[in-house]
Amino acid sequence: MTLWREASVADVPAVVALLADDMLGAAREGEDMTPYLAAFVEMQRQGANTLVVGEQAGRIVATYQITILHGLSQKAARRAQIEAVRVAADLRGQGLGGEMMADAEARARAAGCRVMQLTTNKARLDAHRFYDRLGFTPSHIGYKRELD
Repeated sequence: MTLWREASVADVPAVVALLADDMLGAAREGEDMTPYLAAFVEMQRQGANTLVVGEQAGRIVATYQITILHGLSQKAARRAQIEAVRVAADLRGQGLGGEMMADAEARARAAGCRVMQLTTNKARLDAHRFYDRLGFTPSHIGYKRELD
């Protein structure tokens, strides 16, 4: 059974390990926890920006970030932005991702959101199939610009 809970500062290294354990994260995550810990503290200060972990037998096996966005479009609909979705490599394909997204949806509904949205890298074809199965639609084209 998986316990879905808000992350604590002690969970940050395990979450970073999950972020680094895939084809894209391996090249972009680092070993120095200082910036990750500072970001976690800032997320907690924001209040509507929550890091969630899935725990099994004391092991962090999954994570996602949910941010509640307030806006004026769509009759001032609240949105839940889902980011940094990861499942431990040895547990993928066993239903944990669906369980995680159900937890995200419950949190979004509890926050009064009418839309749950996410982005996924074009290279993550397995993730695309997963989100399609869950009823997400690829409704937008996303753009990014690095600000280095």
